Amino acid sequence: MKRLILLGVLACGLLVSAADITWMSTQFTPIAEGEFVRSQILAPFAEETGISVELLNVEYAEFSSRIEAEYRAGAGEIAVLCGLHGDLAPFSYALADVSGVIPGGTISPTLMAKGQMAGKQVYIPLMQATYLVVVNVKALAYLPVGVNIWALTYDDLLAWAKNVYEATGEQKLGIPAGPKSLIHRFIHGYLYPSFTGYQVLAFDSAAAVDMWSYMQELWQYVNPAAPTWDAMDTPLLSEEVWIAWDHTARVKEAIVQRPNDFIAVPSPAGPAGRGFISVLAGLAIPGTSPDPEAAARLITYLTTPEVQVKILEGVGFFPVAEEAAGAVPAGALQILAKGVSAQAASPDGIVCFIPGGISDEYKKIYTDTFFKFVIQGQPVDAEYLRQQATRMRELYLEAGAPYPAPDGK
Repeated sequence: MKRLILLGVLACGLLVSAADITWMSTQFTPIAEGEFVRSQILAPFAEETGISVELLNVEYAEFSSRIEAEYRAGAGEIAVLCGLHGDLAPFSYALADVSGVIPGGTISPTLMAKGQMAGKQVYIPLMQATYLVVVNVKALAYLPVGVNIWALTYDDLLAWAKNVYEATGEQKLGIPAGPKSLIHRFIHGYLYPSFTGYQVLAFDSAAAVDMWSYMQELWQYVNPAAPTWDAMDTPLLSEEVWIAWDHTARVKEAIVQRPNDFIAVPSPAGPAGRGFISVLAGLAIPGTSPDPEAAARLITYLTTPEVQVKILEGVGFFPVAEEAAGAVPAGALQILAKGVSAQAASPDGIVCFIPGGISDEYKKIYTDTFFKFVIQGQPVDAEYLRQQATRMRELYLEAGAPYPAPDGK
């Protein structure tokens, strides 16, 4: 009888310790990425801990409204959050201090400091990524004489794409401009800072006029199917393009399938420098989390070196845990890692952060301008740029949000 009672107590204890929690995330939204995270990362965590995790993928608008609603209600159903730095920063007041959560690996003080605001550790870094250029080795034969592929300029890119076209009769440059592409990131985080030094402040400057004129010239050599492409991995594999810009996660599959055919290099530099986006995603616990203890265990698990490498393999985001660097397998992932490292170490680099705290209308301002001047080929209109710049600044004023780096240094 005593043994039965003891077994009953242990069973109750197991039931109490088990938990079901909801993880809301603006990341892993593509179907394949979400499925990978659920089956390869969260399923083993549930087996190990007894904690079942529901991954809830949402866009930023739903992410922000849900955090605010649960904060105002003083209670919530979301146990843990995952978002970009700009997704989480506006809600520092609604997030718990996670300084007591122990990461599963060593995260540098520099990265940890990114998550410190409002006098507390608002989030623990989870993963990092960027956008760069992937090159089919066939294109190297047409690289302009004297050009260093590891330090390309936009003028170099134009001359290179032109060389390829004149030799092959084909437009082999790829920039994704489809409805679900990341073309807005290319414009605000790469073109604008590279040509003007800013993402927002110089939107309608003389340098911006020159930039749009440059893009009109470059677009002659961009594959005509670009406005239908949301990611560059498939066009790279089909060889419709030989030179392509995109997010590391959206070119990874091409390199994984054919690692001997591609190299990854830094994005080009313009007159102001080499603008590029540093994408940092973090994990946070809402102040209204129904189970902060289970949330903390999930954060520790997700930041272990083993899981960090899994995330890289399955999603294309790079580890933040220092121990994971040595565990990156040879081949495709090392090719990407070399390009990411070279870009981050660029002496002329202008590091940019993704805007946060404002409505998604800012994306439309960038893309509308792009489609008017580049896709439609209309004359670069300084008055139109002024109108767009005025509306952009109004968005930041209405939201009370700071301009993103490098504007808000």
